[in-house]
Amino acid sequence: MGKSSKDKRDLYYRKAKEEGFRARSAYKLLQLNEEFHFLDDEHNLTKVVDLCAAPGSWSQVLSRKMFAEARDVAPEDKKLVAVDLQPMSPIDNVTTLQADITHPKTLARILDIFGNEKADFVCSDGAPDVTGLHDLDEYVQQQLIMSALQLTTCVLKPRGTFVAKIFRGRDIDMLYSQLGYLFDRVVCAKPRSSRGTSLEAFIVCLGYNPPADWEPHLDVNRSIEEFFSGCAMSRLQIADDAERLPAWTDGQRSIAEFMSCGGLQSFDSDATYHYDDEVLASLSDKASLDPVQSPTNPPYKKALELKRSGKLTRAV
Repeated sequence: MGKSSKDKRDLYYRKAKEEGFRARSAYKLLQLNEEFHFLDDEHNLTKVVDLCAAPGSWSQVLSRKMFAEARDVAPEDKKLVAVDLQPMSPIDNVTTLQADITHPKTLARILDIFGNEKADFVCSDGAPDVTGLHDLDEYVQQQLIMSALQLTTCVLKPRGTFVAKIFRGRDIDMLYSQLGYLFDRVVCAKPRSSRGTSLEAFIVCLGYNPPADWEPHLDVNRSIEEFFSGCAMSRLQIADDAERLPAWTDGQRSIAEFMSCGGLQSFDSDATYHYDDEVLASLSDKASLDPVQSPTNPPYKKALELKRSGKLTRAV
């Protein structure tokens, strides 16, 4: 990545390095919290889960909010768990799990860490490797959200909050209506730190309120539709009419509130900011900043080692 690339010129990229965050996405969670205040002291967060957490910038924000800034609850009574398939470098006050969020064993490990208590807040900043085919990317992202939602319904306490990244597409209102069955309020938010050219936004689900007679149960052998079959999250239904052939009818669809977060005083992620002469003079005396996160072993490390040793050959 060259020094003149868009990422290097991005102000949030520079701010993240200066303030010790592993990625610029930390400011997305901070700006969401400025609007909805779900991480403030008044909520007394003691159990929090960060799904699809790597490289860990959201976990850093959560750790600072829960342990460095909050004063209402003793630190030993708080638990913060970060889950991802990729390895993560350690973060203060965070228990990291390299695990699959769709597997029941992951849920069991989280509940064991929490002492079988439920979480106050669950978030997910995960996204698939985008292909550039928007319809495909939106579909895969929605499936990832539904997988995160399955674990969330098993671990989140009533009145809790769920925040997740979404890709806004033409069928996103179906996701809004499905989340509306489980939460009192569903809001689509776009932080200023999220580039305007990106399809990403964040769904903020407030007031977890599942049906009283529904007991979520995570099972790898059950589909997403089977998992939610008992909580009225209906999809397409067949409408029978004796005088005509059966027809497919859509379930109720809804439009979520849309909100911009961060305020006009925040920096624009699509703009380029220049230092004046006085600031440049002060920066010239400063040493370059070290990487925030120490390197982790990538999944392809073993393949590279085999290739360098000549043991990885192409079949003829």
